[in-house]
Amino acid sequence: MPNWERKNARGELPAPPHGPEGHTWKHSDAMLYRIVSEGWRDPWNKTERLTMPAFEDLLTPAEIRSVVNYLKTLWTPEQRRHQAEESESRGRP
Repeated sequence: MPNWERKNARGELPAPPHGPEGHTWKHSDAMLYRIVSEGWRDPWNKTERLTMPAFEDLLTPAEIRSVVNYLKTLWTPEQRRHQAEESESRGRP
């Protein structure tokens, strides 16, 4: 497993783990939905390409919400509470 805090051979940071050791839980439902749907270009990486591919042509909106809900099962209760508060303040998809 690559070290998600160290750049790879392309000079890009790999995706972080989505469990409690990562930082996915710090993002709102709306942001996570948008990342899965539209993809993501990591601002820390010096590339114009999407470092997370878009899945909007492969998954339905309900399936994308299921992905977001699955990610929540990987977090601690405290992280889930924090993420729920973030989602309430930032909106839901």
